[in-house]
Amino acid sequence: MANNVVAGLIAGAAGTAALNIVTYADMVLRGRPASETPAKLAGILAGKAGVNLNGGEHGKTGEEQEQSRQEGLGSLLGYVTGVGVGTLLGPMLGKMPRPLLGVTLGIAAMAASDLPIAAFGVNDPKEWAASDWATDLIPHLVYGFVTAAVYEALSER
Repeated sequence: MANNVVAGLIAGAAGTAALNIVTYADMVLRGRPASETPAKLAGILAGKAGVNLNGGEHGKTGEEQEQSRQEGLGSLLGYVTGVGVGTLLGPMLGKMPRPLLGVTLGIAAMAASDLPIAAFGVNDPKEWAASDWATDLIPHLVYGFVTAAVYEALSER
């Protein structure tokens, strides 16, 4: 079982890398900016945890430092989500056929990302256009299929 947890962790990291590659490629192809949503959520979560992200080091103003920290923390939260979903769900669902496991992992990662942004009022997925949903769904499905394939390759199935 411990080997399956490690396989899930590695698979989640691989899936997260794949999600980021697809996201960055989309930004290049469409010329769209990075989403501000992860940084906004990170700022809210830090505030609720009593963590002050404001600074002023490295020649930046306190506001610039806070924004930089929010962006970094938002990116790290994405990795925590991706690795966490792979680590938790890989071993639990690893007996599923790979296509079903891939879709399940992708939807779980998408929910783990989108539910907090809705719950904390950062963004409202109910107001998204079809293109917004596609921009969110496609990288998460890629995450799911890569995570499932790597998990299957590494686990004791």
